[in-house]
Amino acid sequence: MAAAITRRLLADANRTDVEVSSAGTNAWDGSPASDGSLLIGMERGLDLSEHRSRELTPQIVRESDLILAMAPSHLARVKELDPNANVHLLAGYSSGSEGHPIQDPFGGDLAAYRDAFDEIEKELSGLLERIPAT
Repeated sequence: MAAAITRRLLADANRTDVEVSSAGTNAWDGSPASDGSLLIGMERGLDLSEHRSRELTPQIVRESDLILAMAPSHLARVKELDPNANVHLLAGYSSGSEGHPIQDPFGGDLAAYRDAFDEIEKELSGLLERIPAT
């Protein structure tokens, strides 16, 4: 959901200078978005039907200028893969604060997915101000 929301924010701002990708610390390569993500995406005008998961690798970390993690455990895993990675918690990055974890809705009801979507969208709202246009 975070990647799709970010892509929409970039499109709305006519920003073509930022590439967005998604990878998970416990992802199974090639899995589609969960049913909850698909449904909430549709409710919010985002098509997640083409999304396929991929596992975070050292190469992905090395090739990324900025990584935004949902939870401290994800942040720690990125640092294990590359201690010099530019990684931050998503919740807090835009505001410059320490941040907090965003609850993973996987396996939860649609209300959990809605809550996660709303929190991710709120946290990403100031992201483009932190990434200067090139």
